[in-house]
Amino acid sequence: VHSHYSLLDGLAKIEDLVPRAKELGFEALALTDHGSMHGIPEFYKKATAAGLKPILGLEAYLATESRFQKRSQIDAKRYHITLLAKNNIGYKNLLQINTKAHLEGFYYKPRLDWELLEQHHEGLVAMSACIKGHVPYLLLSDRPEEARQVAMRYQALFNDDYYLEVQNHGLPEELKVNPLLAELGKELNIPLVATQDAHYPCRSDAYAHDLLL
Repeated sequence: VHSHYSLLDGLAKIEDLVPRAKELGFEALALTDHGSMHGIPEFYKKATAAGLKPILGLEAYLATESRFQKRSQIDAKRYHITLLAKNNIGYKNLLQINTKAHLEGFYYKPRLDWELLEQHHEGLVAMSACIKGHVPYLLLSDRPEEARQVAMRYQALFNDDYYLEVQNHGLPEELKVNPLLAELGKELNIPLVATQDAHYPCRSDAYAHDLLL
């Protein structure tokens, strides 16, 4: 999910996300804000107190070249990647990645690159993200061989901790790419995981009404 720490993107407050997850019968919840880990301390404390397993993560921005390259329009098509911490080592690596993405890679957005992933991948689960992820983007651009090569690169780095995400928010791009992701996953033996790109704790119209009250 994305909280209000995903600036100009998420609207859900953590104090609303945790009870909503419990209400829905969830046993765990992952917080994956866009380029931000500011909500992690609050999320961890409130989720743990509520008996909900907190999964600490990040939806990061992957630079098309090096994070140090900052010429105009270089990242007009920057890619998303979902990273989740498996353990304390993974959490520390997630902090390293996010910190360096801000301090070294910031250019409109905090950006990581392959060098950072190679240096700090231990203890992390990586997923292909939404339709703005690297692999889905290439598949939607009718570049299947490039998508295959990128997926294999992730697979080689993360081994069994790399997954292809399939989502269905009713977008035509998702309906097109999901079968392609399933086919690619079967070919390369990369498991699929069904995820939801949630930006609200409930239907947006109801949540907006509650906020106004």
